[in-house]
Amino acid sequence: MTDESNQPPQRDVTHLLTRLAALLPGWASELGFQELGIADAEVGEHAAHLDAWLERNRHGTMSYMTRHAHLRAQPDLLQQGTRRVISVRMDYLTDTDTPLDASPRAYVSRYALGRDYHKVLRGRLRKLQQRMEAWVTEHELPYAGSRPFTDSAPVLEKALASNAGLGWIGKHTLLLNQHAGSWFFLGEILTSLELPVSQPTATNRCGSCQACIDICPTDAIVAPYELDARRCISYLTIEHRDSIPIEFRRAIGNRIFGCDDCQVVCPWNRYAAFTGERDFQPRNELDTAALLTLFNWTEAEFDSASAGSAIRRAGYEGWLRNLAVALGNAPWEERIEATLRSRRAEATPLVREHIDWALAEQTARRGAA
Repeated sequence: MTDESNQPPQRDVTHLLTRLAALLPGWASELGFQELGIADAEVGEHAAHLDAWLERNRHGTMSYMTRHAHLRAQPDLLQQGTRRVISVRMDYLTDTDTPLDASPRAYVSRYALGRDYHKVLRGRLRKLQQRMEAWVTEHELPYAGSRPFTDSAPVLEKALASNAGLGWIGKHTLLLNQHAGSWFFLGEILTSLELPVSQPTATNRCGSCQACIDICPTDAIVAPYELDARRCISYLTIEHRDSIPIEFRRAIGNRIFGCDDCQVVCPWNRYAAFTGERDFQPRNELDTAALLTLFNWTEAEFDSASAGSAIRRAGYEGWLRNLAVALGNAPWEERIEATLRSRRAEATPLVREHIDWALAEQTARRGAA
């Protein structure tokens, strides 16, 4: 913290903060971020939208959403003295072609194919924070602190990124950028520095398009800009810990961790660029793996393969549950049926329930062949 007695006059402070704001995008680019914007710490109408979403119980079993709702609306409670939010984005799309259908190949959401993005972005954000703080110290600016986040705390990051000019929130509730689509991660630095703010994206550019609404396999986008997580395949295969409702199992197809349908079909993603980050390249052949290969992983193999990966969030039991559903949706094969039967005895009650469903689906498909 700078000694107040040594602080430059206010006109000089304003000039220095403007200079710093101009330097930040270049520093961010050197660290692998594609864009940086600055917003004030007010989330405005987005807080009311969150409250309405929670009141309709559209968060499902994600109880942490209600526990921390007040923090999402007030960044100052997460980092005392916050006046601005520095928002950044980093592309993650890789050149993969796994089909989204009832396929014997597994579909893992593109964001989870490589290293856990939390680890990648957090390290880069800390470096950006450190460089900023070194500059602040060198120029003796008044400073009370900063703190980086990347989907690791109750922050309304899409709202703040939109306010920072990084895009607009689309009808599928993801952030869209007219030059980059939506295949990117977001991160933030909450800071006490009263930097000049960026110009927000002027308008929502979704227009009359509703491709994301039409494509959703489970009709989880219940209205433009409204997602019911209880119907969302990403929620069901990652956040949900209990039995997957039978009404959604066939629609899940081969999606074993997350779902990208709404992004795949979005016209704005024709502008998306493939990432140059080695950390986001597929690991353990998750972009080409057969369902049976992954279903046969032991718990030790899952733990090894999921180390440093987002797929660990599902847990081994959830992993097998998801794979059992996907195998039930796959074209009939004798070895699929045999493998399901062989793993049934050792399975937990939750996994066994989904294996039984998958066996019934496979048996019916065999009978119809």
